[in-house]
Amino acid sequence: MSASPSTAPATALRGRVVTFRGNPFEMPPSEALYVEEDGLVVMRDGLITQVGSYAALNVGLSADTRVISYGDALISAGFIDTHVHYPQMPIIASWGEQLLEWLERYVFPVEATFSDPAVAQAVARAFLTELLRSGTTTAAVYCTVHSQSVEAFFAESERVGTRMIAGKVLMDRNAPDNLRDTVQSGYDDSAALIDRWHGRGRQLYAVTPRFAITSTPEQLEAAGQLLRTHDGLFMQTHIAENLSEIEAVHRLFPERASYLDVYDHAGLVGPRSIFGHAIHVGETEFCRCHETHAALSHCPTSNLFLGSGLFRLFDAVDPRRPVRVGLGTDVGAGTSLSQLRTMGEAYKVAQLTGRSLHPAQALWLATAGAARSLHLEDRIGTIAPGMEADLCVLDSHAFPLISQRAARCESIEELLFVLMTLGDDRCIKSTWVSGDCVLGV
Repeated sequence: MSASPSTAPATALRGRVVTFRGNPFEMPPSEALYVEEDGLVVMRDGLITQVGSYAALNVGLSADTRVISYGDALISAGFIDTHVHYPQMPIIASWGEQLLEWLERYVFPVEATFSDPAVAQAVARAFLTELLRSGTTTAAVYCTVHSQSVEAFFAESERVGTRMIAGKVLMDRNAPDNLRDTVQSGYDDSAALIDRWHGRGRQLYAVTPRFAITSTPEQLEAAGQLLRTHDGLFMQTHIAENLSEIEAVHRLFPERASYLDVYDHAGLVGPRSIFGHAIHVGETEFCRCHETHAALSHCPTSNLFLGSGLFRLFDAVDPRRPVRVGLGTDVGAGTSLSQLRTMGEAYKVAQLTGRSLHPAQALWLATAGAARSLHLEDRIGTIAPGMEADLCVLDSHAFPLISQRAARCESIEELLFVLMTLGDDRCIKSTWVSGDCVLGV
């Protein structure tokens, strides 16, 4: 495979290339994988230009091409996190509460500190560093109610060169005074941030009402109006994570048929809408998400940590009306920014619902499937000519236990399962963003 040539110097990565030729939920999972046991990925000007076997492509490389060999390490598309709160990183691993109490006790106090731009800048830098250490190159990110939290995040992402989606949280009720905006201020602040950042380089904006409990109907309607102001905007919020949350939504919106209908009525359900958690949704909601090309973010570590419930992944992706799904780490209700660990927890959640998640399906949810859920599959999520050169290199010899287990693997699929079961950020040998190495060598 190859794309149009360029005169700029190229970089080529040699290793075991693994990506997708199809959807493993719609065809035999092993057949959905594209694997080159001794492969080469050639990058130039921030894009992938060639992918194939080393033997076939090496002879055609220009003399100034830098070739980096990773031995038997796996070269994958960079991971994509479809639901994560960067301001919550300081309170990850906070004990003893379920969702609504956890927000009051831990989340709201730490988010209030982001009124200080220096705090926002420091946490944004630390957060993006941790994402890259975990091999994640794109994420859909919640900031806080403060505009400066969005400015800090996008500025750091722009500095690193990552493709990120982010937005200012909208909350005009049922939150502390120092974290509430108004319908008008939320709209105006978001509009200014959209004008400044949406489509600037690799940055993309998401209109971000936290969830229906913390926004009045008027604010949700204003969010819907915002969505219609620019092409390609995203919308992210939470849905049906916790039974007490659902009861509160029903009390606040008694006239609406369902939790999803609250958002639908405000014009917030459509392509590039990302609904976090969606544990307790029904068939009507799945059908509506399928019909509108909206996405659900599966956050297994968070759902287990807070005791929220088990996401019905295989019901969501039912081939009769498949819903777009990607993985999310959530943080701080989640327990790790590593998508390898998140894949492993997704496997356990599936087991508890009576299904076995194939390792190719898990990798899909963190790469190509996540990109599809964000309507970015033409840019990221797979290794192919013309795609943006965001990659991560996975080391199955990162520590003794995984190395011993990997030595017994007889297939890429088995090795992927070992990586997602035992692996974490230690297994990320290298992370590449727009063709530049930003972590490792």
